[in-house]
Amino acid sequence: MDDKALQVQISELNAKVDLLLEHVNEQRLKTNQLEDLVSDISIVGKDVYDTAVVELENRQVELDPDQLKGLGLRFLRNIGNFRDLLITFESMADLVKDVTPIVNETIMDFTDKLDEFDRKGYFEFLRESGNVLDKVITKVSADDMKQLADNIEPMLEMLKALGRPEVIQGMKNATQALAETSSQKVPEVSVFRMMRELNKPEMKKALGFMVTFMKNFSTQQS
Repeated sequence: MDDKALQVQISELNAKVDLLLEHVNEQRLKTNQLEDLVSDISIVGKDVYDTAVVELENRQVELDPDQLKGLGLRFLRNIGNFRDLLITFESMADLVKDVTPIVNETIMDFTDKLDEFDRKGYFEFLRESGNVLDKVITKVSADDMKQLADNIEPMLEMLKALGRPEVIQGMKNATQALAETSSQKVPEVSVFRMMRELNKPEMKKALGFMVTFMKNFSTQQS
């Protein structure tokens, strides 16, 4: 081996030794720092312990070392459970962050809908409905309600009959005719004019309707 190759190996060896010494020095510094930290923590811990002991003595609180030891062991055994609990809390916090905008939007929509109902008079209608119901309860006795229950079947039949389109149209025509007649000035009619009016087709049809109605009514009565 020539001198040049030997010199290269020596240089490489020196570099590796320098790296090793640097690493050892770093480890020594870390060890010193750790020892200083442990020392500081020990001092602080002792001060905290002494203060806690004095405070507990002043408050006449006695601690059982065995109980504290058992509590510490239980805490160490349940570290995994605490970790899972923290993960659950984090998931809940994320869920709350995601759901909060949706909830706020829902509340705003609900508030707008309530305002719309108020402007349309829904709440006023409900208040007045309550007053009507209160008056009904005040005026209607238990016997009246019993009679209503006994006669509910014919009343339902009547409501079904009133719901037929031809019946509703007839009631509408009668209401409109009554309204128009009430708004007009009704003339005096002599017997001869009444006879002439009765001969008109529309009057004959009306009379036929009345006669048929009376016949059907009589049939229902019998």
